[in-house]
Amino acid sequence: MYEETKQAILESSPQSSVYVGCDSIRYKKKDQWYAKYSTVVIVHMDSKKGCRLFHESVDMPDYGNLKQRLLTEVQLAVAAASEILEVLGERHMEIHLDINPSPNHKSNVAVKEAIGWVRGSFGFDPMIKPASFAATHAADHAVRKLH
Repeated sequence: MYEETKQAILESSPQSSVYVGCDSIRYKKKDQWYAKYSTVVIVHMDSKKGCRLFHESVDMPDYGNLKQRLLTEVQLAVAAASEILEVLGERHMEIHLDINPSPNHKSNVAVKEAIGWVRGSFGFDPMIKPASFAATHAADHAVRKLH
């Protein structure tokens, strides 16, 4: 996925934006739980036209720890962003996380660690719900369609 993504970024204008996100779905197979993680990179042409979407999915054993699964999503999004950083140039980049800041939602369990991870890695805050469309819509669609 990354070579094609890098090429698309290099071919895009400096006014383009790049959005990175990851989402997961938990499933059971032969009495064992797994999580499928889909990571997406969206290249938004000129930050106002169409986009190109790239994705990659991976399956891993899942042991029922929601916080660990959410932090694995963060890890994969950070890794994807790190892979494309060298070709980003002056283009705007955002990392989108499928985490809710409200304590009324289960995904709140990892919000502080997730924000700190992205801030420590790149020096900016990630987008979280409801503004995290790359994770909550694009990656969600990819993980559900592929599963």
